Amino acid sequence: MEGGCQCGRVRYVAVIEDDDAYLCHCRMCQRATGGVSIAFKNIPASSLQWLTEPDWYQSSPIARRPFCAACGTPLGFAFLRNVENVDVTVGSFDDPARFRPVHHYAVESMHEAWIDTRDLPRMRSEQNEGVIKRWMDACGKTPD
Repeated sequence: MEGGCQCGRVRYVAVIEDDDAYLCHCRMCQRATGGVSIAFKNIPASSLQWLTEPDWYQSSPIARRPFCAACGTPLGFAFLRNVENVDVTVGSFDDPARFRPVHHYAVESMHEAWIDTRDLPRMRSEQNEGVIKRWMDACGKTPD
């Protein structure tokens, strides 16, 4: 499977053997992404090939995170030593629909109110007339 950042500067190819993914709720991931959790696909490091090398941020004494310095997309997580596996952000895959969460990690920092949202009202992007107008005025089309 292929993936990359929002602007397309950083790209990768990964050999994926199953659909299992997980949600990390640790405070470092919350701060690194600005979200309440991050969806990761854990894969062997040997299964990931960077087509364009990402930028790296050493987020702790034991780990670093690949990202794109041009658009800011978080791309994953990797330990600094004895790197057998790496985590790739599910949202950075070109087609992330196949992945399914199979567990939560770092639940001591989990924000429970954000876990079960199935009963919240839903709105499709094309229903937001103000945003559609902004896209049309800016470039004559809506994003993919």
